[in-house]
Amino acid sequence: MSFEVHAQGAVHVFDCFACAIHRMAPICEHCRVQIIGQGVEADGQWFCGAHCARAEKGQVGIVDKV
Repeated sequence: MSFEVHAQGAVHVFDCFACAIHRMAPICEHCRVQIIGQGVEADGQWFCGAHCARAEKGQVGIVDKV
């Protein structure tokens, strides 16, 4: 059984969640890890957590959503 993921105007077809996660998960702009779950967006960029966002952007007001 396959399923479709519609994102940003494209349709992606997968046969398992692991493949979908591997293909669709954003990459942290600082440490390059795949972001699985909650990430942090700062100025249009995605980070795995506030620590990477602060390190990359140099801003002190960025916090994790807990």
